[in-house]
Amino acid sequence: MKENIDQLSFSRSCQIILSCQGRLIITGMGKSGLVGRKIAATMASTGTPAFFVHPGEAGHGDLGMIVKGDVVLAISNSGNSDEINVLLPVIKKLDLPLISITKNLSGRLAQEADVALTLGDFEEACPMGLAPTSSTTATMVLGDALAIALLEARGFKSDDFALSHPAGSLGKKLLTHVENLMKSGNEIPVVTGNTSIIDALFEITEKRLGMTVVVDDQKRYGVLTDGDIRRLLTINQDMSQPIASVMKTTPITTTPNTKASEALNIMRQQKVNQLIVLDGDTLVGVLALRDLVQAGIN
Repeated sequence: MKENIDQLSFSRSCQIILSCQGRLIITGMGKSGLVGRKIAATMASTGTPAFFVHPGEAGHGDLGMIVKGDVVLAISNSGNSDEINVLLPVIKKLDLPLISITKNLSGRLAQEADVALTLGDFEEACPMGLAPTSSTTATMVLGDALAIALLEARGFKSDDFALSHPAGSLGKKLLTHVENLMKSGNEIPVVTGNTSIIDALFEITEKRLGMTVVVDDQKRYGVLTDGDIRRLLTINQDMSQPIASVMKTTPITTTPNTKASEALNIMRQQKVNQLIVLDGDTLVGVLALRDLVQAGIN
C-alpha cells in the first residue's frame, strides 16, 4: 500500500472530503461493502458526516439518498463490480466527486474516478488466493488512514468525539462534569465557624455526605468530616467547642465545569472522599466520591 498510494492522491482525497458540503457516501459490494460500513462508522464518529449505501439497493431507489453536495467513496477490489458500475452514470450526472479504492487502475471504477486510490496487486492470505482477506484488511487500513488524516485536519478533539459517543463509559468520562453530579442548594451541609462540634455532627448526619463545609463572613472555607469527629472522640475532645478550633482550614476544592473524571483523579491523589465546589469564591456544591461511583465514572 505504501508503494502504491501516492501522497498526491491521498491528499487530494482528503481535500475533496474536507470541502464536501454534504455527506461522504460510501458504497461497496460483498466484503468490500462490509468494510465500507466500518469506514463510514469511523468517519461519522470522528467528525466526517458519512453513511453507507448498498449499491444493489441504490440501483432500486436508495440512490435518492444521495444528493448534490455529497462525495462518493466507492470500494471494489477488481474495480469492475456490476452493482457499482450501474451507478456511475448517475453519480456523474449529479456531478458528485468520486473517489475509488481498487486493487489497481485497470478497472472501470478507477478509470472514471476523480481520484483513484490503489491497494496494490498482492496475494490474498487465503491459501487458494480467492477469499477476500489481505485486500479487505488493506482497505480497512486505508479507510482508517483517511479518517485519522481528516480528524487531524479538522482539529477534532476529545470533546468533539464525546458528542458522538454519549453512551457508555467513554461518553460518561468525556461529557460528565462536576456540576452534573454535585449536591447543591439545601443539599449542601454547611455551618459557621461558631457552630459547636456536636451541632456540626448533626448537620453531617442530616445531609449524609460524610462532611460539612464551614464558612465565615469573608467567604473563607473549612471542612470537617465524620472521620475527623471520630478521631476527636478518641481524645475526649469537648464536643461543645466551636468547630473553627478543629476544622481543616485548607479544604480541597474544584469547579463546576471540571470534568468528573478529573475530579475523581483529584480525590485519589489527595485521598479524600469529598470536594468543595466553588464558582470563583462562591460555594455552589459538594461532590462526593459515592456520586462519582454511582454515575459510573472511573
